[in-house]
Amino acid sequence: MQLIPKLEIKSLSSMITFLNEEKVGRVASIDVQGYPQIIPMNFVYVKNDSIDTQTGNNNIGAIYMHSHPFGEKIENIKRNSKVGFEVDSYVCFLPSYYFHPTDASQADTLYVSVVIKGNASIVQDSVEKAKALNALMKKYQKEGGYESLTSKMGSVKGVTVLKIVPDQIRGKYKIGQHWIPRYRLKMARNIVQREGEDNAKRILKIMGIEIMDNGELRVTKEPII
Repeated sequence: MQLIPKLEIKSLSSMITFLNEEKVGRVASIDVQGYPQIIPMNFVYVKNDSIDTQTGNNNIGAIYMHSHPFGEKIENIKRNSKVGFEVDSYVCFLPSYYFHPTDASQADTLYVSVVIKGNASIVQDSVEKAKALNALMKKYQKEGGYESLTSKMGSVKGVTVLKIVPDQIRGKYKIGQHWIPRYRLKMARNIVQREGEDNAKRILKIMGIEIMDNGELRVTKEPII
């Protein structure tokens, strides 16, 4: 995957943080006819210092997903372990008239995305399964209200957990980092006018811009991931 350097996320830790802030990922496996099958999944990214993924010299970590034990996705992975995994966050649509009065081809989008290529497998070890399921619970049920799972529980032994060990992780983002601050403020004013102040606050925070009490806009940081 060829990326423009200014749009590439170069920090692995930033990509992992992004992955675990997002709720849905999409896993692509290859079906029996050679077509990609894409399925949305809950997931958690766990570094090797948290779970022994038994990947030798691989220091990247792994994606874990709770899965139904049967289905096309499972059969695809048993037949061909090579998969793709993608997570994205839509930030804001930029209409064409922000850039040109009539040229529709100028429309654009602000976004963040991470794409993984790797190998998937069904986790067999109950200790690893329990740790992966606990990591999923910690991500999705932050308020608690449950007891940690253990490897000896029948429910853990009976559940299916998928693991993706990445061969490649690439990240791409466009949140205004390619604009000089003055132009970024110009775009921010357009966003406030189109989206309304309440929705614009979320978008502009990602862009490193703050709406002050008097309504003026101020650059607070460079939007670098």
